[in-house]
Amino acid sequence: MSKKYTLGIDYGSGSCRALLVDVISGAEIDSVECPYPHGIMEETLLETGVQLPPDWAIQHPEDYLHCLKVVTKGVMEKTGVHAEDIIGVGVDFTACTILPIDKEGNPLTRQEEFREEPHVYVKKWKHHAAQKQADRLNAIASERGEAFLDYYGGKVSSEWLAPKVMQILDESPEVYEATDRFIEAGDWIVLKLTGEEKRSSCQAGYKGLWNKKMGYPSNEFFKALDERLDGFVDDKLSRDIYSLGDCAGYINEEGAALTGLKKGTAVAVANIDAHVAVPAAGINKEGQMLLIMGTSTCHMVVSKEEKIIPGIGGIVEDGILPGMFGYEAGQACVGDHFNWFVKNCVPSKYMDEAKEKNMDIHQLLTDKASKLKVGESGLLALDWWNGNRSILDDSDLTGLILGCTLTTKPEEIYRALIEATAYGTKVIIDQFENNGILINELYASGGIAGKNALMMQTYADVTGKEIRICDSEQPVALGSCIFGAVAAGKEKGGYGSLEEAVDKMARLKDTVYRPIPANQEIYNDLYAEYRILHDYFGQGENNIMKKLKRIKLGQRS
Repeated sequence: MSKKYTLGIDYGSGSCRALLVDVISGAEIDSVECPYPHGIMEETLLETGVQLPPDWAIQHPEDYLHCLKVVTKGVMEKTGVHAEDIIGVGVDFTACTILPIDKEGNPLTRQEEFREEPHVYVKKWKHHAAQKQADRLNAIASERGEAFLDYYGGKVSSEWLAPKVMQILDESPEVYEATDRFIEAGDWIVLKLTGEEKRSSCQAGYKGLWNKKMGYPSNEFFKALDERLDGFVDDKLSRDIYSLGDCAGYINEEGAALTGLKKGTAVAVANIDAHVAVPAAGINKEGQMLLIMGTSTCHMVVSKEEKIIPGIGGIVEDGILPGMFGYEAGQACVGDHFNWFVKNCVPSKYMDEAKEKNMDIHQLLTDKASKLKVGESGLLALDWWNGNRSILDDSDLTGLILGCTLTTKPEEIYRALIEATAYGTKVIIDQFENNGILINELYASGGIAGKNALMMQTYADVTGKEIRICDSEQPVALGSCIFGAVAAGKEKGGYGSLEEAVDKMARLKDTVYRPIPANQEIYNDLYAEYRILHDYFGQGENNIMKKLKRIKLGQRS
């Protein structure tokens, strides 16, 4: 009997990757990655040269199909595994990442009349140009006493589906009218693979205001936002929502031609990239928080109890693991934070040194930063280069570094940025624990977690928690493989439950980062100062960040 495999299709911010995993052993056979040809368009629409306003982040939907073809066919060619031996496929995607489609399920970018219209392109999770619409939604929801707000920490993010759709309606009503449905990109890929539109409860619950008990907000609420949103859910979305672990359908002729996979292969309901990493880390009980560390960081916790926690971005029943409430929080800028610094602030002599030592520039800066004692830099930073997701949920907040002098070195700033992200994570942990959800231990996954020992030790010292590392180079894709095995089911060589699949396919490294008491003592003092800055600039006492942003926008208009 031949071995059986599942395929995890992981759509990240800058690329798509496919991971092939042995269903029985959980061994990762190999993976193939493909960057999006158009990248993330933040300043210019590459197709036409149209300039984009500030805070935009869009992508071309055809990039997703191009990459899907490259990675699926590529990983089979690379490994020699035949399509007949792949029993299931799981798909995950960054979220909220939405696009408008027509009745045939095709993106509006294919329509010539919209060739120069940015609003027909995919709005990425970090598209923050809908803050004005989010503010309006939050104000009206608060005035009406809408119950759904409690499940999102009291405030809806500009990153989510409704504000982004409202922005389209405000700025390009013709695109809104031409749209048959707005759909999460993960659900769209499943549609393209199977011909079945099976919307995920994870994406709908965390990013689309859907609730397992209450459904979507009422039509009266959407009409209160804008009379043109009368009938929005029924006309532009779908009320048919499917649970994680469900089989969304099977590869059809279009999907087979696109991917090289066998027609009839099971495809799981799509998942959010961060959430799908939880089972890959072997998390199966309360008190365990997973940090998925990449361009941003997501913080995932499960509990048998439903608690309303201010500033925590999502509480969804069965949203991460069946039978539990899944809690999501996050930081909007982590890896992006360090990339910004390297791109804009590192002198050429550091680049030359990294080249001479055959090191990545991040590795060089990390090595230099690791030689500094805790507090030696004299710096303190706020990690808001891309706004604050949790617990303030405000994309108009910006970054800050305090304590710079004429002798400040790049590695000192780099370390201060690392520490700032650790403080931001501690704010989130404190918010959970102060509201009845205890965090006993931390787990981490993603490239940063596996490669940057300084960062992980800093997180352990700042939070006072032990940290375990997921033993996978591609933990998100591994999570999708696990769900693909569940979608396939036992009869096809997969598993009958998520618990069974996790038991066989998930694993952790032996490495454990433990808090160092001497470091903790100093970090406790620094964290107290971070909280003062956090509340002063983030809670409305000083709105200078927002004022500066308004002046910038005014001068660029």
